[in-house]
Amino acid sequence: MPFEQCKSINSLMSGFNKPWFFAGGWAIDLYLGKETRHHQDIEISIFRKDQLELKSFLKDWELKKVSSGEFLPWQDEFLELPIHEIHALNNSMGQKLEILLNETKGDYWLFRRDLTTTYPLYSVYSVSQMGYRYLNPEIVLLYKAKNTREKDNQDFLAVKDNLDKNKKKWLQKAICSQYPEHEWLKLLI
Repeated sequence: MPFEQCKSINSLMSGFNKPWFFAGGWAIDLYLGKETRHHQDIEISIFRKDQLELKSFLKDWELKKVSSGEFLPWQDEFLELPIHEIHALNNSMGQKLEILLNETKGDYWLFRRDLTTTYPLYSVYSVSQMGYRYLNPEIVLLYKAKNTREKDNQDFLAVKDNLDKNKKKWLQKAICSQYPEHEWLKLLI
């Protein structure tokens, strides 16, 4: 059944009372309304300011922060940049989840690699036909533009022609400011 992994996570997160949304390749597929490739993992995004509420919500899970490429136990500290990735494991349920922390300031989402790249907070995510929230594809692709892998190229090619003019323009400008020689730029015209 399509989007079965998303259905499971959506059910799990239904009791979390802060904004959250699917990220990565699943966000691209939710935007398109179909699974375009095999996904080895599942990621969600939350706002950094809500991380302690998430930690409390997932109190029965083993939570590890990623710091300088190492997986370390997440104690009770508030995680600051550059830490932005948490891995959660629930052995009793056999579930794994990657959580990505997103920056905000006032009414704006901020790109963690360059805080001057922003997006209106009210339009950071959308809702699929199935009712699943996902990070909008232009933001997902900006993250994927660094160290682009084959699956990132697949995601870009699957979605680029489905982006409206404004989303393409924002993505082109954001990628150009970070990676001015990126191969995707010539395909965003």
